[in-house]
Amino acid sequence: MNHAAYNTAMTLNAKSAMNVARVLSEALPYIQRFAGKTIVIKYGGNAMVDEALKNSFARDIVLMKTVGINPVVVHGGGPQIGQLLGRIGKQTEFYQGMRITDRETMDVVEMVLGGQVNKEIVSLINRKGGNAVGLTGKDGDMIHARKLKFEKTSPELTAPEIIDIGHVGEVTRIDPSVVNMLVQGNFIPVVAPIGVGEDGQSYNINADLVAGKLAETLQAEKLMLLTNTAGLLDKDEKLLTGLGVGRVNELIEDGTIHGGMLPKIRCALEAVQGGVKTAHIVDGRVRHAVLLEIFTDEGVGTLIRSQAGSAPCPQGGASL
Repeated sequence: MNHAAYNTAMTLNAKSAMNVARVLSEALPYIQRFAGKTIVIKYGGNAMVDEALKNSFARDIVLMKTVGINPVVVHGGGPQIGQLLGRIGKQTEFYQGMRITDRETMDVVEMVLGGQVNKEIVSLINRKGGNAVGLTGKDGDMIHARKLKFEKTSPELTAPEIIDIGHVGEVTRIDPSVVNMLVQGNFIPVVAPIGVGEDGQSYNINADLVAGKLAETLQAEKLMLLTNTAGLLDKDEKLLTGLGVGRVNELIEDGTIHGGMLPKIRCALEAVQGGVKTAHIVDGRVRHAVLLEIFTDEGVGTLIRSQAGSAPCPQGGASL
C-alpha cells in the first residue's frame, strides 16, 4: 500500500471510529433513562420474513436486555398461517381485516403461532446471545379472551345483524404473572397472541391488540408497533410524530388517519390512555429500527404521548 492510500485508509478508519463514538454517546442518556423499564414490542410485517431484518431485530432485543431494559415481544404470523392453510387446501377469508377462523383454521393458527413462528423467534434471539422463552396466551392462563363479534347495520335491517367470524377473540383480561416471573429471571418473553375463553376455547387475537393490552397491564414505558410503513403520515405524505392524544383524535376526525393505520393508532391511543408513557408506530423495514427509535434523537417512526401539554419530542426518538 502506498503512502497516499495508507493515509486515506487511516482517515476512513478514524471517521468510522468517530461515528461509532458519536452513536454511543448519543445513546447513553437514553440507556440511563430506560434502564429497568419494560418495553413491549409487537413484531410483524417485513421484519419477520426478511433475513437481514430478522437478524437485526434479534440483535436489537438482545442489546436492549444487555443494557438493562426489559423487552417483551408479541408477534404476529398472518403470512405463515396463510401459507400453511394454502398447502392443506384451506381457503382463507377475511372480514374487516380479521381472518374468519373456524375450528380447523384455529388448529392451524395454534400450530403456526404457538409452534413454528414462536420457536423460530425464540431460537433466533437465543442464537444472538439472549435468553428468550416462548409463550402463548394460554400458558399460565395469561390472556383471557371472549369471542369478537361485529354488528352490521343497514336501513333494510330492523335490528343490527351480528356477524360471527368464528374463533377470533378480544382480550378481556391479562394475568402478567408469568411474564413478570420471566423478566425478573432475566429472560426475554416472546408471546404468541392466542387467548383462552372461560370455557377453555382458544381464540386467535390480533397481535397489535395483545401488545397494547399487555403494555397497559405491565404499565410499560413504551409500546412499539413494527409496521410496513414509515409511520403516521399527513396528507402531504410527511411523517408526523410527537403527537398528543387530542391531536391524534383530530387527525382521525379529519380523515388523515384511515384504512389499515386506523386500528394501529387506536391501539396506541388506548395504551397511552391506559398508563403507557409513549407508543410508537415504527418502520419495521429499516434495519435496527427498534434501536434507532429508542436510542437516537431522530427515530424511525411516529411517537404518540399521553400528555398533550408535554414538550415536543425529537423526531421519532425516545422522548427523554
